[in-house]
Order: sequence, then structure tokens, then C-alpha cells
Amino acid sequence: MELQREELEKLYADTFRGLQPGTILKGRVIQVKHDGVIVDIGTKWEGFIPSVELPAEERNNLKQGEEIEVYVTDVRHHDGFVSLSRERLVRIKTWDMLENACNTGTPVDGKITGKVKGGMTVEICGINAFLPGSHIDIKSCKDTDHFIGLVCPFKVMKINNQRSNIIVSRRIMLEEQRDILRKETLSKLKEGTLVEGTVKNLTDYGAFIDLGGIDGLLHISDMSWGKISHPGELFRIGDTVEVVILGFDRELGKVTLGYKQKKPDPWIDAEKRYPTGKTIIGKVTNIVDYGIFIQLEEGLDGLVHVSELDWLEKIKNPSKYFSIGDAVEAVVLNVNTAQKRISLSIKQLKPNPWEAIKQKYTVGQRVNGRVKSLSDFGAFVTLDEEIDALLHISEISWTKHIKHPSELIKKGQKLEVVILSIDAEKERIAVGLKGLTPDPWIEEIPNKYKLGEQVKGKITKIADFGIFIELEGGVEGLIYSSEIEQTQDKSLDETFKIGTELTARIIKVDAPERKIGLSIKTTREI
Repeated sequence: MELQREELEKLYADTFRGLQPGTILKGRVIQVKHDGVIVDIGTKWEGFIPSVELPAEERNNLKQGEEIEVYVTDVRHHDGFVSLSRERLVRIKTWDMLENACNTGTPVDGKITGKVKGGMTVEICGINAFLPGSHIDIKSCKDTDHFIGLVCPFKVMKINNQRSNIIVSRRIMLEEQRDILRKETLSKLKEGTLVEGTVKNLTDYGAFIDLGGIDGLLHISDMSWGKISHPGELFRIGDTVEVVILGFDRELGKVTLGYKQKKPDPWIDAEKRYPTGKTIIGKVTNIVDYGIFIQLEEGLDGLVHVSELDWLEKIKNPSKYFSIGDAVEAVVLNVNTAQKRISLSIKQLKPNPWEAIKQKYTVGQRVNGRVKSLSDFGAFVTLDEEIDALLHISEISWTKHIKHPSELIKKGQKLEVVILSIDAEKERIAVGLKGLTPDPWIEEIPNKYKLGEQVKGKITKIADFGIFIELEGGVEGLIYSSEIEQTQDKSLDETFKIGTELTARIIKVDAPERKIGLSIKTTREI
């Protein structure tokens, strides 16, 4: 019995002589079963690859008779088979390939599969590698979710001795590709040529265009012959644009680009194309407090100043009357190519009503109107033709010293006024209210008020320099502070009250200056 066992062991050893665990050999598929694959490996015993030792992508693709390479895991037969593995063979070859790639700098393809602390995981032929966050892209990325699922080449930077850790880089590959593309781009660049690029970034002063490994600056002043306030009005990040090479410094690698230069400067011969008096129809491109801008053609805008919007109405807020995009008809007033300005007018498309106004109104004529608005310097009175005439504060009263028109007139009040002047060129009419009656300072007041006489009146205003009182007939007189016997340590407004009646003595009547001076030093009645 002992002899028989020795013979069997010798026979077994002879059968597998040269076949050791870790041996790689070729075989042929005999049968594909649900739990594995039977392989003819050219020995007395057949080999068996369990399903768990088969790469997932191969499990359903192996066919009978197909030749495959296998890895011997155990030469001791189990259930009559030598244990084999395809999974381990693939891993060994992958590790060999990765070590070679690390030593030679050869890129390898991989798939980014997920995020881990400090970076991302990359699957390369079934083996997971680590992609540091600083090596994901050329620029720093805060959000890396969109990289998951990306298949691309990587550089193997490091493999540890135990073949358990691989570090790869996508950034190095991108930098190498960029450098190659940059050299190709630099060799083709030439001033004056048209090139295509991609908008990479937008700033307040321009756009950076990726020309292929090298960025060029398209300044905002070279984007349009017209006026734009931000590059975002014309471009978006990711847009493909055709630009002109304006300047190129090969040593510094700086490229200056132009976009408007693809078309002729519209200001050339603009004076000939838009002579004074020409009627145009354009689109409103901008609205400001001082007027509206109208586009005559691309890159050529003209300004309609607020003073040229309407003959009669003084428009202060053009946005109430116009909107961006409105089609507007206007007439050319002036073209200044040196300053790149075009002056337009809308009102001059209509007859000038001031010509008719000059015929209808004359200086000295009495007319009716309604107070439209009040200001510190006077009031605007609307006449029949919706013309606003100025009633200056000095033309409201012969005798009263008023600080604001609201003391005597109100908004919306109907008034009869007299025409003082008409200036059709400046589109102005001045009217007066006091001119409806004779000037009392010529004869009436000097004859009525004599020096030394006593008069009565009510206090209307109190100032630091004196007290104003209203005399008979609405005439104002001033009691200077020097003509008042004041109580010590008391101010005028503490001693006197508005509305109080006083008796004063006339000490001055100055008709040219329209002033009556009074004194209560010797006479005071409350």
C-alpha cells in the first residue's frame, strides 16, 4: 500500500513537472459553465476558472474553442481540475503596464469613478488609482462632480513597491497637450490674420480668448465701433468667435485681438452718408437723463438731446416717453467724426410753433394762464398753446418782498399776466404779474408817505436786521434793528410777534430802491 501511494505521488509530480502556482500559460476553452470555465491547458489534468476569477466583461463573452491566457493559482487538483484565474492575470499585466507607463511617461486611459478625501478615484483596467485634487485640472476646481464618468488619458506619477497604491495626474496630460497646441498656434499667428477662438473669461475691461494653448486679450474698446458698457453684451463664456490678430509679442507670448476690425470703421465718411438735414429711422439703444441714443447703423449711434425732443414740453425724464428698441425717426443736425458724435433732433421734424407764437403774442399783451409749477426763483405759467412762460419772483409784486412765490400764488391757480419778452431762438417767454398795475413807487408811494409821519402796520416778518411791517395798500416797510429800543438780552423774535400791530415813524422813502425805512425808538404801540 505504501508503495502504491509513492507511485501515485511520483506520477502526479511527473504530470505537473514545470507547472507551478504563478505560471502563465495558454489554454483553450472546453466548456463554459454557469460557475466557471473548463480549460485545456495541455496537461493530464484540465484547468478550471471559477466565475469569481473571471473579469466581469469576459464572463458572457467566452466561447468554446477560444484560446486564452490563464494564471495558475494552485497545481493541486480540486475535483479533478487545476485552479486557474483570468482576473489575476489581467491584474498582473495591468500592474506591469502601469509600472512601464510610470517609468517611460506613457499615458494610460482611465475612468474617473468617484470622489475621495483629497481627490478622486480613477479605474484603469480594473485597478483603482488616486487622482489628487491638484492634478484634476489645470485650474483649481471647487466642484468636481462633473468629472465623474469622464474617460481620458492620465500620467502615472508614482507606484509604491507593494503595488498597492497608484497616483495619477490628468493635469500633466492637459499641460503637455496645451504646450503642443501652444507651439502649433504660435507658429501660425501673424498680425492681421483671422483666427477662431473660444471665449474663456470675461472681465469689465475685455475678454480672454483661447486661441489654442494661448490666450489673447480682446479689449472692450476693440469689440465694437459703437459704445458698449460690458463685454457680456456681445459675448458669453464658451462662445466660438472669429477675431483679428492686432498685435503679437512672440517672446512674451502676448496676443492682442480685435473684433470690430473685421468690419470697416463706420465713422469713415459718416459726414457724407449722413449730411445735415437728412431724415433717418433708427433704433433706441440707450436712454439717459440728458437724451436718447439712436442707432443709425451698427457701430454708429446718434444723440437726441432732451432739448431736441419736443418744441414745447420740457422733458426731464426721456424714459417716460421712449423704450429701448423703439424705432424712432429723427433728423441729422451735425456729425463730428473727430469726436465720433452725431447730433439728432426729433422736434425739428415738426413745424416750429415758436414762429406762430411770435405772431400771436407781443410784448405788453395781457394773456391768461394757469400756474404749472413753482420754484425758488419764480413760477411757470402755461399759456394757451401749452407754452410754459416764466413768471420770475421779482415780477410778482411791486411792494412785497417775498422769499418764495407760494406766499402769493398757488399751483393750478388761474392768472392774468402780461408778456414781458419773447425769445423764439431760446424758446423762452417771460411774463409779469405786477405789470398789470402801474408802478406805485413812481408817484403814489412817494406822495402818500412823507418823512416824519407816523404810520400803522402789522408785523409780517422778523429778521436779525429788523422787522418788516405791512402798511396800508400792501406796502412793506422795514424797521431796522438800530431803530428799535430792545429789552436787554432778548432777541427781536422774543420781543415781537408776527401779526402784532405797530405804530412807527417814517425815516426814509427811497423810491429807486423801493424801500421805506421806519423807526419805533420814540413811538411804540402794541
